[in-house]
Amino acid sequence: MFLQRIVTLIIVLLLVGIHIQASAAPKPDLWARWKTFDPASTRTVDHAQWGLFLDAYLVVNHPSGINRIRYADVDGEGKSVLQHYLDMLQTVEVTKLNRSEQKAYWINLYNALTVKVILDHYPVDSIKDIDISPGWFSFGPWDAELLVIEGERVTLNDIEHRILRPIWQDNRIHYAVNCASLGCPNLQPKPFTSDNMEELLEKAAGEYINHERGVKLDNGRLTLSSIYKWFQVDFGGSETAVIKHLLKYAQTPVATKLNAFEGKARYEYSWVLNDTK
Repeated sequence: MFLQRIVTLIIVLLLVGIHIQASAAPKPDLWARWKTFDPASTRTVDHAQWGLFLDAYLVVNHPSGINRIRYADVDGEGKSVLQHYLDMLQTVEVTKLNRSEQKAYWINLYNALTVKVILDHYPVDSIKDIDISPGWFSFGPWDAELLVIEGERVTLNDIEHRILRPIWQDNRIHYAVNCASLGCPNLQPKPFTSDNMEELLEKAAGEYINHERGVKLDNGRLTLSSIYKWFQVDFGGSETAVIKHLLKYAQTPVATKLNAFEGKARYEYSWVLNDTK
């Protein structure tokens, strides 16, 4: 009887831990190792291979309005291009780049690595089903050490929450990094660079906010992407601040409805894979 209670308690704790992990998001926690940069550097990183992969397999005119990847069609050559790109990025001395090049580097690395993770486990219904992170209370691939950058083992969560968010403090990063899900902002059809960074970030924000998976107003009910709940601290720390952010990019009639809305928003998110199937 005692043993049965212990087993039950362990199961309950596991379920509670999984629920907390699934309903919360990591806070920005600076990894000081990556604060170093060279403001005078003119070095650039070649993201052409990532661009070739996107040209070949990303569908940008899908009827859903969500950019999707033809995972099932990625052949040996496509996988090789992606692997060579990730191998190249692991040879880059990131700390010797200027800040703009670093920002593009980390965003492209995150997106390309996420696609690689999906392909390594495809077919799969959701990235959450790829349970390769260590620890009882971890799920998905985000805490798995998948790369080595300048001698440091790096995870997807490291890139987003310990590097990109705390260093740049730019909430548009949430529109740039893609988690291979229908609820996520679009994977952009070309790599981020220091030259196109502002253009692509603004484009990505506008696309998401003016699509119903970002903001949906129906019969007086406001439903927002869970991104704005999980990362509310990055959007001003309150629902009011979030709506103010949304209005910066919202087009008519979304803006009109947002301005007239009173009450509390609901939040939802789809983790279904951004496949073309």
